[in-house]
Amino acid sequence: MKNIFILITVCTVGYTQCLGDMNRDGIKDVLDILILVDDILDGNGVCDEITEVCVDIDGNFYSTVQIGNQLWMSENLKTTRYNNGDEIPTGLTDGEWQNATSGALAVYDDNESNADIYGRLYNWYAVVDNRGVCPENFHVPTDEEYTQLTIYLGGSDVAGGKMKEAGLEHWNSPNTGATNESGFSGFPGGFRNISGSYVYVGSDGYFRSSSEYSTSQAWYHSLHYGNSVVYQDFNMSKQSGLSVRCVGD
Repeated sequence: MKNIFILITVCTVGYTQCLGDMNRDGIKDVLDILILVDDILDGNGVCDEITEVCVDIDGNFYSTVQIGNQLWMSENLKTTRYNNGDEIPTGLTDGEWQNATSGALAVYDDNESNADIYGRLYNWYAVVDNRGVCPENFHVPTDEEYTQLTIYLGGSDVAGGKMKEAGLEHWNSPNTGATNESGFSGFPGGFRNISGSYVYVGSDGYFRSSSEYSTSQAWYHSLHYGNSVVYQDFNMSKQSGLSVRCVGD
């Protein structure tokens, strides 16, 4: 409810800065705010091509950015529930995390304040669960969709700099090449590895795809503080917890 109140306040004060034309009548007005709030209260995630914010089932809202032909969330996912309202299991012990064969999430260092900055960390089983984790009209990207983004931004050697949040507020120095000219605003959220340890916050951002590589591994893409590269890899278990971005259908 707190998030809903904040959203109403922000949109009431300056709704043209945060809200799209929800009813597609060509005008951004209070009626659009009421439609958005009604969807939230009904428990629906809201996100589409004309809306400048996405709202998940928990009431968290996210900015979006158009990059080429793709519409991306420019923040990491924070939801604690699937779209049908079921809770995504969290608080798993190291042993439970290592042996998970169904969806689970974590927060870096088990510190809830990290979720506000870096989002939550999801294992692969959570992102491919048919109950869904992304707001309506959005989905967890495939490996091919991340590759399309990388190509549009000039290829793997330079795209990372265009995707990383600029500056040193969250990234370790030197955050080489970071301009964020794409608006993707990639954060260095680190990850929870298969043993349950939390590693690399500040130095690396790891983004899950829905694409499977093998029975034990899945594709992901990552950004690093020391260069402008986008890395495409699969050498991480499905149990590992990574950041998630959503992309438009």
